[in-house]
This record gives sequence, structure tokens and C-alpha cells, in this order.
Amino acid sequence: MKVAVLNKEGKDTGRKVELADDLFAMEPNHHAIYLDVKQYLANQRQGTAKSKERGEIARTTKKFYRQKGTGNARVGSLRSPLHRGGGTAFGPRPRNYSFKLNKKLKDVARKSALSLKATDLKIQVIEKLEMEGPKTKEYVGIMKSLGLDGKKSLVVLGESNKSIYLSSRNFKGSEVITTSELNTYSLMKAQNLVFSEDSLEKLENLLRK
Repeated sequence: MKVAVLNKEGKDTGRKVELADDLFAMEPNHHAIYLDVKQYLANQRQGTAKSKERGEIARTTKKFYRQKGTGNARVGSLRSPLHRGGGTAFGPRPRNYSFKLNKKLKDVARKSALSLKATDLKIQVIEKLEMEGPKTKEYVGIMKSLGLDGKKSLVVLGESNKSIYLSSRNFKGSEVITTSELNTYSLMKAQNLVFSEDSLEKLENLLRK
């Protein structure tokens, strides 16, 4: 599959790049995508939710009222979950939500996500993206020239660029990452993908290891 290379003004440079079939034209594995996204979201969870159980409540152990003669059910402790201010029964405890996935499966998931975007013609390739300094206005202009204003976009760079990253932070719906940071969740979350020319070669090396 060939894609035209655009400049920062969104104009065709007259050159085209070949998107590798084994990365952008494979049969998508939807279950692999599901598992990889599930793992990504699970890894974001802090797992710090905690409620006090009856043994952790600081309350008197004195019997609330006498055992017999009141007509009420017998009560042994105000720490019981049955009473207001008592402990929580089966409440949340700190835990680790992360789980392991094989590297090959994660590679299949990323390739499947890339293939889905390529099938929908949601991939653009731009010449080396450079900015002299953090300028949100300039970044917004580039996104508009690419027709991505108002759309969720993912810009993939070959190497980290602080100016571009800082410029994109105030532009809602646009995320900038490097090839090494590419993940299935970000790919599926974005409506359009924008690759810099130098990122494609690094992407091929990354997913063919």
C-alpha cells in the first residue's frame, strides 16, 4: 500500500512511501486487540482502594445493651457491618490489577490496529516534523492543514521532540508519541494516525524483532 508524503502545509510533495504489508495489511486479530487494550487500562489502575473492616474500626467493645429483655436482636459489637459507622463487609483491598501478555501477542495487536486504520484510509505520512520552539498556534495550523481539526489524532515521531510535544498539549484531541511508545490503546483511540517519515522505518524495526 502506497501513501503520499505531505508537507507541513498539507500539500503533496510528489513522493510516496510503501507501507509494509506485514504491518499494515494483515488480517486483524480483534481478540488480540481486546486483550492488549484491557492490559493497558488495567496497568493504569492504582489499586489503592481500601475500606476498613470490623477489626480495624476504633470503637468500644462494651456490649451495646443487655442480652435479654429488650425485645431487640442480641448485639455484641458496634463494629459490626450491620451498624452505622461499623466496618465494611467484603470491602475493597489494595491489589495489583496488572497482568502479563506475551510480546508476540502484543505485536499482533499493534499490527492489527495499524491494519484496521490502513483499511479505513486513516493514515497520513508527513515529512520530518520540526518546530523551532513550543508554539501551539503553529501546531494547530499543521493539524488544520492535514484536515485533522476537531478529530482525535495520534502523531507518531521517530524520536522525541520536546517542542512538538509541548505545542500539542493544549490542542484537545491530539496526542504526540514516539515509535517506541506506540501502543494498541492509543492506536484504537485515535481517529487518524500521522506518521513522520523517519518513524516508519523505526516502526518496521520495532515490530519485526
